[in-house]
Amino acid sequence: MARFWKRLRLTLEMIKFEHSVFALPFALTGALLAWRDSHFEIPGLAGRFGWIIVAMVAGRSAAMAFNRILDAEIDGRNRRTANRHLPTHVLSPGFAWGFTFASAFIFLWAARELGRLCFFLAPVALAIFFFYSYSKRFTMFSHLILGFCLGMAPAAAWIALRGALDARILWLTAAVMFWTAGFDVIYACQDIEFDCAEGLCSIPKRFGVRNALLIARGLHAAMIVCVIALVISFHLGALSLAGVAAVVTLLIYEHGLVKPHDLSRVNAAFFTVNGYVSVLFFIFWAADILTHRTYF
Repeated sequence: MARFWKRLRLTLEMIKFEHSVFALPFALTGALLAWRDSHFEIPGLAGRFGWIIVAMVAGRSAAMAFNRILDAEIDGRNRRTANRHLPTHVLSPGFAWGFTFASAFIFLWAARELGRLCFFLAPVALAIFFFYSYSKRFTMFSHLILGFCLGMAPAAAWIALRGALDARILWLTAAVMFWTAGFDVIYACQDIEFDCAEGLCSIPKRFGVRNALLIARGLHAAMIVCVIALVISFHLGALSLAGVAAVVTLLIYEHGLVKPHDLSRVNAAFFTVNGYVSVLFFIFWAADILTHRTYF
Protein backbone atom coordinates (compact mmCIF):
# COMPACT_ATOMS: atom_id res chain seq x y z
CA MET A 1 0.00 0.00 0.00
CA ALA A 2 2.87 2.38 0.81
CA ARG A 3 4.28 1.74 -2.66
CA PHE A 4 0.95 2.60 -4.24
CA TRP A 5 0.70 5.91 -2.42
CA LYS A 6 4.28 6.75 -3.37
CA ARG A 7 3.55 6.10 -7.04
CA LEU A 8 0.34 8.12 -6.80
CA ARG A 9 2.30 11.02 -5.32
CA LEU A 10 4.83 10.76 -8.13
CA THR A 11 2.03 10.73 -10.70
CA LEU A 12 0.49 13.88 -9.22
CA GLU A 13 3.93 15.49 -9.39
CA MET A 14 4.30 14.37 -13.00
CA ILE A 15 1.03 15.97 -14.13
CA LYS A 16 1.59 19.12 -12.05
CA PHE A 17 -1.67 18.51 -10.19
CA GLU A 18 -1.49 21.90 -8.50
CA HIS A 19 -1.82 23.59 -11.89
CA SER A 20 -5.47 22.63 -11.97
CA VAL A 21 -5.81 26.19 -10.65
CA PHE A 22 -5.29 27.50 -14.19
CA ALA A 23 -8.68 26.48 -15.59
CA LEU A 24 -10.74 25.78 -12.47
CA PRO A 25 -11.45 29.43 -11.56
CA PHE A 26 -12.80 30.04 -15.07
CA ALA A 27 -15.03 26.98 -14.79
CA LEU A 28 -16.36 28.27 -11.48
CA THR A 29 -16.92 31.70 -13.04
CA GLY A 30 -19.01 30.04 -15.75
CA ALA A 31 -20.97 28.24 -13.05
CA LEU A 32 -21.60 31.47 -11.13
CA LEU A 33 -22.80 33.20 -14.29
CA ALA A 34 -25.20 30.30 -14.89
CA TRP A 35 -26.45 30.57 -11.31
CA ARG A 36 -27.01 34.31 -11.77
CA ASP A 37 -28.83 33.68 -15.04
CA SER A 38 -31.21 31.34 -13.20
CA HIS A 39 -32.08 34.18 -10.76
CA PHE A 40 -29.91 32.45 -8.14
CA GLU A 41 -32.35 29.56 -7.92
CA ILE A 42 -30.75 26.18 -8.70
CA PRO A 43 -31.67 23.19 -6.51
CA GLY A 44 -28.72 21.26 -5.10
CA LEU A 45 -26.27 23.97 -6.05
CA ALA A 46 -23.50 22.95 -3.62
CA GLY A 47 -23.53 19.38 -4.88
CA ARG A 48 -23.40 20.50 -8.49
CA PHE A 49 -20.46 22.80 -7.77
CA GLY A 50 -18.71 19.86 -6.12
CA TRP A 51 -19.22 17.61 -9.16
CA ILE A 52 -18.02 20.40 -11.47
CA ILE A 53 -14.77 20.58 -9.49
CA VAL A 54 -14.40 16.78 -9.56
CA ALA A 55 -15.00 16.71 -13.32
CA MET A 56 -12.53 19.53 -13.94
CA VAL A 57 -9.73 18.00 -11.89
CA ALA A 58 -10.30 14.46 -13.18
CA GLY A 59 -10.51 15.55 -16.82
CA ARG A 60 -7.31 17.56 -16.59
CA SER A 61 -5.55 14.72 -14.76
CA ALA A 62 -6.50 12.21 -17.46
CA ALA A 63 -5.37 14.59 -20.21
CA MET A 64 -2.04 15.42 -18.56
CA ALA A 65 -1.19 11.81 -17.75
CA PHE A 66 -1.99 10.76 -21.34
CA ASN A 67 0.18 13.59 -22.64
CA ARG A 68 3.12 12.51 -20.48
CA ILE A 69 2.75 8.88 -21.63
CA LEU A 70 2.54 9.81 -25.30
CA ASP A 71 5.48 12.21 -25.09
CA ALA A 72 7.74 10.06 -22.91
CA GLU A 73 10.25 9.28 -25.66
CA ILE A 74 10.25 12.85 -26.97
CA ASP A 75 10.69 14.20 -23.44
CA GLY A 76 13.62 11.87 -22.93
CA ARG A 77 15.44 13.43 -25.90
CA ASN A 78 14.78 17.01 -24.79
CA ARG A 79 17.35 18.35 -22.34
CA ARG A 80 14.68 20.48 -20.62
CA THR A 81 12.31 17.56 -19.98
CA ALA A 82 14.68 14.58 -19.83
CA ASN A 83 14.37 14.35 -16.04
CA ARG A 84 10.60 13.86 -16.05
CA HIS A 85 9.21 10.81 -14.30
CA LEU A 86 8.56 8.52 -17.27
CA PRO A 87 11.79 9.13 -19.23
CA THR A 88 13.83 8.49 -16.07
CA HIS A 89 11.72 5.41 -15.17
CA VAL A 90 10.89 6.85 -11.76
CA LEU A 91 7.31 5.98 -12.65
CA SER A 92 6.20 3.04 -14.77
CA PRO A 93 4.07 3.48 -17.92
CA GLY A 94 1.68 0.85 -16.54
CA PHE A 95 0.88 2.89 -13.45
CA ALA A 96 0.55 6.05 -15.55
CA TRP A 97 -1.93 4.28 -17.85
CA GLY A 98 -3.88 3.05 -14.83
CA PHE A 99 -4.04 6.58 -13.46
CA THR A 100 -5.22 7.87 -16.86
CA PHE A 101 -8.05 5.34 -17.08
CA ALA A 102 -9.07 5.93 -13.46
CA SER A 103 -9.14 9.71 -13.97
CA ALA A 104 -11.16 9.32 -17.18
CA PHE A 105 -13.65 7.08 -15.37
CA ILE A 106 -14.05 9.63 -12.55
CA PHE A 107 -14.53 12.36 -15.14
CA LEU A 108 -17.29 10.39 -16.86
CA TRP A 109 -18.91 9.56 -13.52
CA ALA A 110 -18.92 13.23 -12.50
CA ALA A 111 -20.40 14.18 -15.89
CA ARG A 112 -23.14 11.61 -15.36
CA GLU A 113 -23.99 13.21 -12.03
CA LEU A 114 -24.25 16.61 -13.73
CA GLY A 115 -26.94 15.59 -16.20
CA ARG A 116 -27.69 13.80 -19.44
CA LEU A 117 -26.18 16.40 -21.77
CA CYS A 118 -22.97 16.59 -19.74
CA PHE A 119 -22.66 12.81 -19.81
CA PHE A 120 -23.35 12.72 -23.55
CA LEU A 121 -20.68 15.35 -24.25
CA ALA A 122 -18.06 14.01 -21.82
CA PRO A 123 -16.54 11.41 -24.23
CA VAL A 124 -16.28 14.15 -26.88
CA ALA A 125 -14.39 16.32 -24.39
CA LEU A 126 -12.04 13.45 -23.54
CA ALA A 127 -11.38 12.85 -27.23
CA ILE A 128 -10.43 16.51 -27.68
CA PHE A 129 -8.17 16.36 -24.60
CA PHE A 130 -6.34 13.34 -25.97
CA PHE A 131 -6.23 14.73 -29.52
CA TYR A 132 -4.25 17.72 -28.26
CA SER A 133 -1.37 15.46 -27.31
CA TYR A 134 -0.95 14.46 -30.96
CA SER A 135 -1.46 17.90 -32.45
CA LYS A 136 2.06 19.30 -32.14
CA ARG A 137 3.20 16.51 -34.44
CA PHE A 138 1.38 18.04 -37.40
CA THR A 139 0.11 21.60 -36.71
CA MET A 140 1.46 24.81 -35.22
CA PHE A 141 -2.09 25.52 -34.00
CA SER A 142 -1.61 23.05 -31.14
CA HIS A 143 -1.45 26.08 -28.81
CA LEU A 144 -5.02 27.00 -29.73
CA ILE A 145 -6.16 23.39 -29.39
CA LEU A 146 -4.76 23.35 -25.86
CA GLY A 147 -6.52 26.65 -25.24
CA PHE A 148 -9.81 25.20 -26.44
CA CYS A 149 -9.36 22.24 -24.07
CA LEU A 150 -9.24 24.63 -21.12
CA GLY A 151 -11.80 26.95 -22.67
CA MET A 152 -14.44 24.25 -22.69
CA ALA A 153 -14.51 24.37 -18.88
CA PRO A 154 -16.76 27.44 -18.36
CA ALA A 155 -19.16 26.33 -21.11
CA ALA A 156 -19.32 22.85 -19.56
CA ALA A 157 -20.01 24.37 -16.13
CA TRP A 158 -22.82 26.42 -17.65
CA ILE A 159 -24.37 23.30 -19.19
CA ALA A 160 -24.02 21.48 -15.86
CA LEU A 161 -26.17 24.10 -14.12
CA ARG A 162 -28.55 25.18 -16.88
CA GLY A 163 -28.91 21.97 -18.89
CA ALA A 164 -28.22 23.71 -22.21
CA LEU A 165 -25.61 25.95 -23.80
CA ASP A 166 -26.03 29.73 -24.01
CA ALA A 167 -24.02 31.45 -26.76
CA ARG A 168 -23.02 34.26 -24.39
CA ILE A 169 -20.80 31.96 -22.30
CA LEU A 170 -18.75 31.22 -25.42
CA TRP A 171 -17.13 34.63 -24.93
CA LEU A 172 -15.52 33.15 -21.82
CA THR A 173 -14.58 29.98 -23.71
CA ALA A 174 -12.86 32.13 -26.34
CA ALA A 175 -11.15 34.25 -23.67
CA VAL A 176 -9.68 31.20 -21.93
CA MET A 177 -8.64 29.72 -25.28
CA PHE A 178 -6.73 32.87 -26.31
CA TRP A 179 -5.22 33.30 -22.84
CA THR A 180 -3.96 29.71 -22.71
CA ALA A 181 -2.67 29.78 -26.30
CA GLY A 182 -0.80 33.00 -25.54
CA PHE A 183 1.09 31.69 -22.54
CA ASP A 184 1.68 28.33 -24.25
CA VAL A 185 3.35 30.15 -27.16
CA ILE A 186 5.62 31.89 -24.66
CA TYR A 187 6.43 28.57 -22.99
CA ALA A 188 7.14 26.89 -26.35
CA CYS A 189 9.84 29.46 -27.14
CA GLN A 190 12.16 27.44 -24.87
CA ASP A 191 12.01 24.44 -27.20
CA ILE A 192 12.42 26.08 -30.59
CA GLU A 193 15.73 24.34 -31.38
CA PHE A 194 14.44 20.97 -30.19
CA ASP A 195 11.22 21.34 -32.19
CA CYS A 196 13.25 22.05 -35.32
CA ALA A 197 15.46 19.02 -34.72
CA GLU A 198 12.51 16.70 -34.01
CA GLY A 199 10.19 18.03 -36.72
CA LEU A 200 7.58 19.14 -34.19
CA CYS A 201 5.27 22.05 -34.90
CA SER A 202 4.89 25.28 -32.97
CA ILE A 203 4.39 28.98 -33.56
CA PRO A 204 7.93 29.81 -32.31
CA LYS A 205 9.39 27.29 -34.75
CA ARG A 206 7.35 28.70 -37.65
CA PHE A 207 7.86 32.42 -36.97
CA GLY A 208 10.87 32.67 -34.65
CA VAL A 209 10.98 33.74 -31.00
CA ARG A 210 10.59 37.50 -31.57
CA ASN A 211 7.50 37.14 -33.76
CA ALA A 212 6.09 34.39 -31.53
CA LEU A 213 6.18 36.74 -28.55
CA LEU A 214 4.32 39.35 -30.62
CA ILE A 215 1.72 36.73 -31.54
CA ALA A 216 1.36 35.84 -27.85
CA ARG A 217 0.64 39.50 -27.12
CA GLY A 218 -2.00 39.50 -29.84
CA LEU A 219 -3.62 36.40 -28.39
CA HIS A 220 -3.75 38.00 -24.95
CA ALA A 221 -5.22 41.17 -26.44
CA ALA A 222 -7.92 38.98 -28.00
CA MET A 223 -8.58 37.52 -24.55
CA ILE A 224 -9.24 41.00 -23.14
CA VAL A 225 -11.62 41.81 -25.99
CA CYS A 226 -13.56 38.61 -25.23
CA VAL A 227 -13.92 39.26 -21.50
CA ILE A 228 -15.09 42.82 -22.15
CA ALA A 229 -17.67 41.40 -24.56
CA LEU A 230 -18.68 39.00 -21.76
CA VAL A 231 -19.14 41.91 -19.35
CA ILE A 232 -21.42 43.60 -21.86
CA SER A 233 -23.35 40.40 -22.66
CA PHE A 234 -24.16 39.72 -19.02
CA HIS A 235 -24.55 43.39 -17.96
CA LEU A 236 -21.96 43.01 -15.23
CA GLY A 237 -20.71 45.83 -13.03
CA ALA A 238 -17.61 47.71 -11.96
CA LEU A 239 -16.00 44.86 -10.04
CA SER A 240 -15.82 42.67 -13.12
CA LEU A 241 -14.19 45.54 -15.02
CA ALA A 242 -11.73 45.92 -12.15
CA GLY A 243 -10.97 42.22 -12.59
CA VAL A 244 -10.29 42.80 -16.27
CA ALA A 245 -7.95 45.65 -15.35
CA ALA A 246 -6.10 43.39 -12.92
CA VAL A 247 -5.71 40.75 -15.63
CA VAL A 248 -4.40 43.35 -18.10
CA THR A 249 -1.83 44.50 -15.53
CA LEU A 250 -0.65 40.94 -14.91
CA LEU A 251 -0.42 40.16 -18.62
CA ILE A 252 1.66 43.28 -19.25
CA TYR A 253 3.95 42.17 -16.43
CA GLU A 254 4.10 38.64 -17.86
CA HIS A 255 5.20 39.87 -21.27
CA GLY A 256 7.75 42.14 -19.63
CA LEU A 257 9.42 39.11 -18.07
CA VAL A 258 10.26 37.49 -21.39
CA LYS A 259 12.55 38.93 -24.07
CA PRO A 260 13.54 37.42 -27.44
CA HIS A 261 17.15 37.29 -26.25
CA ASP A 262 16.37 36.24 -22.65
CA LEU A 263 13.97 33.38 -21.88
CA SER A 264 15.36 32.72 -18.40
CA ARG A 265 12.15 33.92 -16.70
CA VAL A 266 9.70 31.90 -18.77
CA ASN A 267 8.79 29.68 -15.82
CA ALA A 268 7.89 32.71 -13.71
CA ALA A 269 5.75 34.04 -16.55
CA PHE A 270 4.11 30.69 -17.21
CA PHE A 271 3.47 29.25 -13.76
CA THR A 272 3.34 32.13 -11.28
CA VAL A 273 1.75 34.98 -13.22
CA ASN A 274 -0.89 32.85 -14.93
CA GLY A 275 -1.93 31.33 -11.61
CA TYR A 276 -2.56 34.87 -10.34
CA VAL A 277 -4.45 35.74 -13.53
CA SER A 278 -7.02 32.98 -13.10
CA VAL A 279 -7.44 33.38 -9.33
CA LEU A 280 -7.76 37.17 -9.38
CA PHE A 281 -10.16 36.99 -12.31
CA PHE A 282 -12.39 34.64 -10.33
CA ILE A 283 -12.25 36.72 -7.13
CA PHE A 284 -13.28 39.94 -8.86
CA TRP A 285 -15.95 38.34 -11.01
CA ALA A 286 -17.39 36.26 -8.18
CA ALA A 287 -17.63 39.43 -6.07
CA ASP A 288 -19.40 41.22 -8.91
CA ILE A 289 -21.83 38.38 -9.57
CA LEU A 290 -22.70 37.98 -5.92
CA THR A 291 -23.10 41.69 -5.18
CA HIS A 292 -24.43 43.00 -8.50
CA ARG A 293 -27.60 40.91 -8.47
CA THR A 294 -29.23 42.36 -11.56
CA TYR A 295 -30.13 39.92 -14.29
CA PHE A 296 -31.66 40.33 -17.71
